[in-house]
Amino acid sequence: QVQLQESGPGLVKPSQTLSLTCSVSGGSVATNPYYWSWIRQPPGKGLEWIGYMNFGGSTYYNPFLKGRTSISRDTSKNQFTLQLSSVTPNDTAVYYCTRDLGGSRWSWGYWGQGTQVTVSS
Repeated sequence: QVQLQESGPGLVKPSQTLSLTCSVSGGSVATNPYYWSWIRQPPGKGLEWIGYMNFGGSTYYNPFLKGRTSISRDTSKNQFTLQLSSVTPNDTAVYYCTRDLGGSRWSWGYWGQGTQVTVSS
């Protein structure tokens, strides 16, 4: 059973870089054919997909966030990381890491519990 766990600071100041790590157990981040995504949910709003990294290390980002987003991984630790630069209060949200079920990169079947990030001075 794949399990994901987000970690990182709960409070980030405006203009700084948000950095979150997703630790994975029960499966490798390098296993074909899976995609590992970051998704967020701002307060009172719906889910917003941020970007993904696939089993081979290729990435693809939401165009609305592309210029500020970077996803990387450490296969030795079985982790993948989100960095979002130049944050504003609009980036306040619960952030989730996910993995698809296989067959479609958009079938987010495995989720971490989520971590609240607040952007405030």
